[in-house]
Amino acid sequence: MTATLQQRPVRRDAVRAWLVGARLKTLPVTLAPIAVGEGIARSLGAVSWWRTVLTLLFMLGFVLGTNFFNDYSDGVRGTDDARLGPVRLVGSGQASPRQVLRFGMFLYAVAVVTGVVLAAAVSWWMLAVTVYCGLAGWFYTGGPRPYGYRALGDLSIFLFHGVIAVCTTAAVQLGHVPLLALGASVPIGLLSCALLTTNNLRDIRTDAAAGKITVAVLLGDKRTRVYYALCVTGAFASALLLAGARPWALLVIAAVPSAVFPLRRVLSGARGRDLIAALEHTCLLLLAFGALLAIGLAL
Repeated sequence: MTATLQQRPVRRDAVRAWLVGARLKTLPVTLAPIAVGEGIARSLGAVSWWRTVLTLLFMLGFVLGTNFFNDYSDGVRGTDDARLGPVRLVGSGQASPRQVLRFGMFLYAVAVVTGVVLAAAVSWWMLAVTVYCGLAGWFYTGGPRPYGYRALGDLSIFLFHGVIAVCTTAAVQLGHVPLLALGASVPIGLLSCALLTTNNLRDIRTDAAAGKITVAVLLGDKRTRVYYALCVTGAFASALLLAGARPWALLVIAAVPSAVFPLRRVLSGARGRDLIAALEHTCLLLLAFGALLAIGLAL
């Protein structure tokens, strides 16, 4: 009995560690573009529920898999040895590099299989999207020359969580990429960059020491804070431009209050662990913004 009671907390701690490693709090960066793509598809035609489910599996497989690959790659390089943010599995020693790598490979396998199914059901261009997502996710921090260590992370986030995610979601439903999807991908991509910036702003010192060159490392502390504000305000501005085609896109104005706290926290000079709240509230902003934009585009 005593042994069983002692094992339960250990198991709970292990499960909690893996959930933290999955970075579930950042899921809005995946759910928001899917919602926007679905909203566009609904406004232009019928939405198939099974295609929606496959799209979710496809995106989540790559996103969560990439999170574990990042954990693995940064962990074995020592980048996460002095993290100020949420713990990482490899860097904290809570899981072995092999375990984390294998789980990431399993999630990628789910995404690849889903991508092949979508290619057969929708169009074979999904195979190209699948290959791109897989390679982009791995080489973000993996391989001998990871591009995430060369200030290209923001561009990648904008493309994947903005352009690719929104346009692919709409195209899976409609069979083609509507121009509206390209326009709607811009504000979502900018807010995704804002989310990444809160993380990179917090880690400027440790990233620079580990040789990880991010946009935040290049810009420095003060200019990175301005960059964050530009991403957030640029997202609202670009969404309002969509009102010419979809007047209900103006609903995103209701998300402005959600932007106040993270903007204030970043622009007031918060550092280290104090920026974790800014990251969490940027996630909430992205979720609210994406939901409102999706509704506005669907009406």
